[in-house]
Amino acid sequence: MEAKADIGIIGLGVMGRNLALNIERNRFSVVGFDIDEAKRNSFATDTAGKHVATVASLSALVALLESPKRILMMVPAGKAVDALIKDLKPYLSAEDILIDGGNSHFSDTERRIQSIEPDGILYIGTGISGGEEGALLGPSIMPGGNPKAWPLVKPIFQAIAAKVADGTPCCDWVGENGAGHFVKMVHNGIEYGDMQLICEAYQIMKELLGMSADEMHEVFKKWNTGDLNSYLIEITRDILAYKDADGRPLVDRILDSAGQKGTGKWTSVTSLDLGIPLTLISEAVYARCLSAIKEERVEASKILRGPQGKFTGDKQAFLVDLEKALYASKIVSYAQGFTLLRAAAAEFKWNLNYGGIALLWRGGCIIRSVFLGKIKEAFDKNPKLSNLLLDPFFKEKIESSQGGWRRVIATAVMNGVWVPAFSTALNYFDGYRNSRLPANLLQAQRDYFGAHQYERVDRPRGEFFHTNWTGRGGETASSAYVV
Repeated sequence: MEAKADIGIIGLGVMGRNLALNIERNRFSVVGFDIDEAKRNSFATDTAGKHVATVASLSALVALLESPKRILMMVPAGKAVDALIKDLKPYLSAEDILIDGGNSHFSDTERRIQSIEPDGILYIGTGISGGEEGALLGPSIMPGGNPKAWPLVKPIFQAIAAKVADGTPCCDWVGENGAGHFVKMVHNGIEYGDMQLICEAYQIMKELLGMSADEMHEVFKKWNTGDLNSYLIEITRDILAYKDADGRPLVDRILDSAGQKGTGKWTSVTSLDLGIPLTLISEAVYARCLSAIKEERVEASKILRGPQGKFTGDKQAFLVDLEKALYASKIVSYAQGFTLLRAAAAEFKWNLNYGGIALLWRGGCIIRSVFLGKIKEAFDKNPKLSNLLLDPFFKEKIESSQGGWRRVIATAVMNGVWVPAFSTALNYFDGYRNSRLPANLLQAQRDYFGAHQYERVDRPRGEFFHTNWTGRGGETASSAYVV
């Protein structure tokens, strides 16, 4: 490659390598670097004859870039990003663009923007979803940061992104500061919820209905043609059909101990910081934590006893109910995720386009599904929609699913089948639709032992009262606290 390159990529692992190939296929030139010589050599071999150069140093990479220089960092989140920025800064000038394409925490992105803004360097924190296949064929891209940088990377990003049916790219500007990485964090949290719900449906079919992997494969195959059509249902269908070397289902031989990289936990912690009840995603995170204590669970199973599940009803009718339960719970998961986005927009002064975010997720990413088109329609009709459950389409869907949803959870609970995400989804729905919760008693308790005060239903909001419940506590009240 003789002319200077359009973009540099640092980090030539699976994601960086595939993004480079995707960019080059879309007629942009690339220069790549990795600290690992073996990865550099492999990348050079794979890109031979293409508009791609491989270099052995950061200085060489920067020297081969057209100005303003565009550099995509594909290195592990955390200290590695900070170290790379420090090493790159001496080679960069004002208006050059640094792009963090990893799963960085949004607060780290905001800190990095503030640290390099005095040098005039433009910074983008961008979520990229779709795994290695998406990186190569078209991912979902969620950029945010310095808006001056967007026009300079937009042609590349939108060219390589996944496209929906009408050709719209699954990539657009999300917002300033850490908005891009925040949206990617929420995406990953919803992904945790989706996966846990699917696993609970699998557990019900396996443990309660006694279905084989092949039978479950057929169920997921059918579900993927209807309302539940999505990437995660599709791959679950394929996983259940996959056989080990001896012809038996491989899934049955995989240890039931789940890993995680932290983005689900970040979503849950952030929801607590912002006072948003993100119960389903949080339960999905805890479910992985519980799965991870495998040896302890094995010992507990020898001591603790519960119902021995045995289903005696109409299996086909129950599978219809299970499909409804999964769909209704999925609605709750997304409803909670978007309420977190709305709270973050208010807290951090971001102007988020919720329908546009749903569009970003309709292709290329792990949670892509036909379902997201309905979310976009909901926010297109009402950009100020406070909760997806209040949209007419989702209201009708969740109400028509209620009977099956409740029957599935009741049957699972009575037979000792573990369904934390299904259960918390229904509990959220029942709590959200209830005009009066028992928090009045809770506030009385808080006022009794801590003089934390309470509001009254017969007085205006914002007026706080304290009662000397025992006659011994005095009349001095603590400060009121509202999340």
